[in-house]
Amino acid sequence: MREKPNYFKEALKEPYNIWGVFISLAASVYTWTAAPTGWGELAWVPLAFGGVVETIYLTTVPAMTAYRRVVDRRARRREMVERGRKREEQIKGFDPREREAVEYLRWMKNQIYQNYQKFTRVTDIPDDIQKLESIWESYVDMLDNYRRRKNHLRSTNLRTIQNQMQQTERSIQTAPDDDTRRLYEKNLAILKKRLQTYDDMERSMKRVEAELQSIEHFFGLVNDQVVVMPSPEHISSLDFDSLLSSIELTKEILEQTAPVMSQLDAAERSTEMRPPVAQRQ
Repeated sequence: MREKPNYFKEALKEPYNIWGVFISLAASVYTWTAAPTGWGELAWVPLAFGGVVETIYLTTVPAMTAYRRVVDRRARRREMVERGRKREEQIKGFDPREREAVEYLRWMKNQIYQNYQKFTRVTDIPDDIQKLESIWESYVDMLDNYRRRKNHLRSTNLRTIQNQMQQTERSIQTAPDDDTRRLYEKNLAILKKRLQTYDDMERSMKRVEAELQSIEHFFGLVNDQVVVMPSPEHISSLDFDSLLSSIELTKEILEQTAPVMSQLDAAERSTEMRPPVAQRQ
């Protein structure tokens, strides 16, 4: 959730406010040092006047609706720039094939904008087509999530987990006492949870893979429709909202398993930092 701007601090940092304070101080210094004899006693006047003006400014401007709108727009622009920077860094971590898919979709998005302006001879892009920007951003985020899950599943040997479960079940049957049996049962519960996590991640990956393909096909459809559209109103027949709703649903599914991914990442980092048991011994 975006943090609400501090309008008081923003007003303090406004260039015209800083210049006003500077001029007030400069006038006071000039009156004290360089003005004709006798004026030095009036050096407090510019400071007092500046203080009154500053007080009025800070009590009125931050509360003005128009000023708050200006600050909100600035905050949104800064947020967009920062989000774009982070996304570009994110893309740099993709493998060549993934970067190619992202860059092609970016090119397709820009091509749609250019074709629309070319064939309609208008400069304003409709709101529906501008939604392609947020759809492309969602594509990048989901692709990043997909590749992380894919890499983790590749590093997990499902057959090993299943064999460990079978061995643990046999150990439960042959445990010499209740305390040992409870330990084996605890290990079995952990292995079952790992297996369930594997299945959940595999299902979510298939959902994300289908969603990524839907976005790619939708971009192609929009580009085709823009080229052959009989009128600008024809674009409204494309169901942008349905795709956006589907993307949001997929994100919710990913968020359900996000805590598990965080735990797995932490466990993997801990394993990388900790030497094997044989080495520690």
